[in-house]
Amino acid sequence: MKFSYIIRGSVFRVYNTLGPGLLESGYEAALKYELEKSELYVQNQVALTMVYENIRVDVGCRLDLVLERKVIIELKSTEMILNVHHKQLLTYLKLSGIKLGLLVNFKTDNIANSIYREAYGLRDY
Repeated sequence: MKFSYIIRGSVFRVYNTLGPGLLESGYEAALKYELEKSELYVQNQVALTMVYENIRVDVGCRLDLVLERKVIIELKSTEMILNVHHKQLLTYLKLSGIKLGLLVNFKTDNIANSIYREAYGLRDY
């Protein structure tokens, strides 16, 4: 099953229904619902524990959505995606052990250009 195809289709449905400019939490709830309609296992606001020099630390980080324990979906509703947003997702991937992530910015006039794929520890060919 192509997760990216399902995720992108769900993002488009949410964006076309709700439009730009809402808070991230609204998009999160709607996207979770759309993905679950595809019979996928979706968790939201997943606590991320960090291990630093052999100690486990609850750092208060939460992953917006985790799909099938294989893809992190980080949602934004901001005027501009900055490099730090990509770095944030890469850090979440590193700490969670999940290899693939999507960064989605809903505050845009073109959602197709506002979905970014990130991979940690994988080589793209």
